[in-house]
Amino acid sequence: MSEELKRRVYEILEPSTVKDPASKAYDFLMTLAVIVGLIPMMLKHENSFVIWIDVLTSLLFMIDYGFRLYTADYKMGYKSYKAYFAYVVSPMAIFDLLSIIPVVSVFWKISSAFTLLRLFRVFRVVKLVRYSKSMVIISNVLRKVRKQIGAVFVLVIVYIFISAMLMFQLEPSLFDTFFDALYWATISITTIGYGDIYPVTLLGRIITMISALVGLAVIALPTGIITASYMAEITKKKSKYEL
Repeated sequence: MSEELKRRVYEILEPSTVKDPASKAYDFLMTLAVIVGLIPMMLKHENSFVIWIDVLTSLLFMIDYGFRLYTADYKMGYKSYKAYFAYVVSPMAIFDLLSIIPVVSVFWKISSAFTLLRLFRVFRVVKLVRYSKSMVIISNVLRKVRKQIGAVFVLVIVYIFISAMLMFQLEPSLFDTFFDALYWATISITTIGYGDIYPVTLLGRIITMISALVGLAVIALPTGIITASYMAEITKKKSKYEL
């Protein structure tokens, strides 16, 4: 394949940003394939219809993955074998690969492990991110604030473990295992409430109240971070088009 043709393939694979009928048609085809490929997740039992959907959509995803891998040097922006490796380990390429794996369960039903591979169909939804401008913006926002969100997540995990350990010691009759206490702490911090188990001691109730308040902060803090970054991204986009 010549470099000109390879470049053209890359332009078709990428979401259409200009008046390119071939690229728009490909975007529509892949979006349709993703939606159709999710139909098996809505059916309780497999039949020949489901199998054909899996085979045909997986074949299309394989072709798409192959071409994207072949044009990875254009995608990554530099000509080197390292570009192909960098693309393979990129998040979207990993999701592309995971969306293909379910077809294995169609041909090799030798264990429950292969049956579980069918659940990987849900990763096909992520492929829609490429073809939605709004989702691309959200993806960019999450990538920019990943460190801040990660820091909040670490704090939440630490608090969950601390509150679970305290409750496990203060309310030993309520929890059979530490995992039960961990589950209670996780549910409590989301302000949903455990329901079946609730503290009876004064300290246990105080910890529960604190968990509920911390839960409000856990929801508010990431929301504020994401919202601020999202508004900044939208403003940048508008400024770009106004120039």
